[in-house]
Amino acid sequence: MIYTVTINPSIDYIVQLPELHLGLVNRMAYDNKLPGGKGINVSRILRELGHDSVAWGFMGGFTGRFITDALEKDGLKTDFTPVAADTRINVKIKAEEETEINGKGPAVTPAEIATFKEKFAHLTADDVVIFAGSLVPNLDDDFYFELIKIIQEKGAQFVIDTTGESLRKALQEKPLVVKPNNHELAELFGVEFSGIDDIIKYAQKLREMGAQYVMISMAGDGGLLVTADGVYRSLAPQGTVVNSVGAGDSMLAGFTGTYADTHDPVEAFRYGLASGSATAFSEDLATRAKIDEILPQIKITKIG
Repeated sequence: MIYTVTINPSIDYIVQLPELHLGLVNRMAYDNKLPGGKGINVSRILRELGHDSVAWGFMGGFTGRFITDALEKDGLKTDFTPVAADTRINVKIKAEEETEINGKGPAVTPAEIATFKEKFAHLTADDVVIFAGSLVPNLDDDFYFELIKIIQEKGAQFVIDTTGESLRKALQEKPLVVKPNNHELAELFGVEFSGIDDIIKYAQKLREMGAQYVMISMAGDGGLLVTADGVYRSLAPQGTVVNSVGAGDSMLAGFTGTYADTHDPVEAFRYGLASGSATAFSEDLATRAKIDEILPQIKITKIG
């Protein structure tokens, strides 16, 4: 089974209006409420691709009930840990410019944390856990690494979507895959890239530091995959980017779900690129139809 972990989920309250006038009453032209959170996005794409997953995380109050009900209505399996405090609401204002007002999220109690950790005791070597998204205010990155230790004791695999020093620390624990973009990769090593060869060099360093597979997204320049067997590249598919939110989550879902089924990293890379691009070319997260439309454009070449 694939388990996705969204520690600090949200209701994403999307508001559209022609113009935003500060200090005055504004009337929206359109609004919508959607379940939000990077791990939840991963589960939604996994479902589109036909892969089972269970969504884990902390969920509380009327906002938490809304999210759980919406996900289960869409056919997602959930097993959230109840908390006393309300799950947060993030406001996304779309006017002349896009403005976001994100909630902090609830504080969780020691008893709630202990209940959540109990889920990890039942993992097996056939399971994969995907950590994606921010933490609630009273937890820090060490919380993820406490959970990773439990996962390793059970012989399961893990994936963590993070950057900077948290990524460097995660590499030591041998994640199944990491997926920084080329800018995040350069920032991690404190360098500037002059071309694709530099990107490959430092992507290979990530694998040497512990990652089993390394995906690098390069926007319009496509993507790279580094494995023990070599370096693979695909150019970017043709399309108009309308939504970058969730594209990275979709890429991670496409790779992890396909790899769990096939153990073929190159095929997993193909589905990761198609899923990420399909979301970038869509108003919301990608549908299976959009992913299938993009797949034939993904041509992967071994370059090293």
